[in-house]
Amino acid sequence: MAIWIAAGLALAVALLSWLAARRLSRRLDALNQSYWELRYDYTRLRSQVARLDPEQPDETPEPAAPPPSVSFVPLASIKKKKLDQEEKLTQQEKTLGDKNLNGY
Repeated sequence: MAIWIAAGLALAVALLSWLAARRLSRRLDALNQSYWELRYDYTRLRSQVARLDPEQPDETPEPAAPPPSVSFVPLASIKKKKLDQEEKLTQQEKTLGDKNLNGY
């Protein structure tokens, strides 16, 4: 009996979350549509102002795209760098070991 109650509650929670996701999806679509309409209107009005007053320079250039914060680093180069460092350490250990043995 408890299993049926738990299954019913899980079904109800799933249905409510699905409805909330649909509502948020519709809201996101409406916001996206509003954004593109505003952007279109802004560009259209800016061009109209430029035609009415051609002597006024365009003071608001389009912002440049920000540089990417993360660049691609191939895994092979990281492994190679690590192997090179390990080789240097082993060579240093060998030379230090040889020097210590020669000193005694």
